[in-house]
Amino acid sequence: MDTWNGKNQSKNQNMFANKQPRIIVVTGAESTGKSELSIQLGSYFSAPVFPEYAREYLEKSGIPYTRADVEKIAGVQKAQMEEAFAMKTGLVIFDTWLIITKVWFEIVYGEAPSWIHETIATAPVGLFLLCETDLPWEADPMRENGGTMREKLSGIYRENLRQYGFSCRTVSGYGLERMQNALQIIREWM
Repeated sequence: MDTWNGKNQSKNQNMFANKQPRIIVVTGAESTGKSELSIQLGSYFSAPVFPEYAREYLEKSGIPYTRADVEKIAGVQKAQMEEAFAMKTGLVIFDTWLIITKVWFEIVYGEAPSWIHETIATAPVGLFLLCETDLPWEADPMRENGGTMREKLSGIYRENLRQYGFSCRTVSGYGLERMQNALQIIREWM
C-alpha cells in the first residue's frame, strides 16, 4: 500500500477527470475519525470536502438543540449533496451526511421527516466509508453518545446503509493505517 504523504496528488486527481463527480461519504458513530479521514482523503485526491455541517451549526447556535434545528441541518445537508453533484470535479468527499441525521431524528424524536428518506433513497452516493468504533471515544461538548450507545449507533448506521442498498465498506485502524485502509477500499471500488 502507498503511504499517505500527498506525493501522488496529481496522479490521483487525473484518476477522476472528465466524469460526473463520484461521491464518497465518510460516516460512522461519534469519535471514529470521520473528520480527520475526510480531510486526508480530500487532500490525497485534491477533492473538495464538505465538512460535518451538524457540528458547524450547533457550535454556532449552541446546545440544547430542537427538532427545528435538526431539520435545518438536514435541509443544508440535502442542498450540499445537490451542490456536490453539480460540481465539475471528479470526486467529492462528505464528512458525514443525511443518513446520520435521519437516525438522529429517529433516536431523539421517534421518526424522521419523510422527505429525508426520499432524499437518501435517491442520493447519488457511490460509496459510504463506515468508520469502525476501534478508536477511543473522546468527550467534547458536541458529543452525546459514547459507550455502548456508540456501538449501537454504528450497527444502526450499517443496517440503514444496507437497507438503502448503498455500497458500504468498513474502515478500521489507527492513524496512517486507517488512511491506507480507506485508500485500498477506494481503489477496489473504482
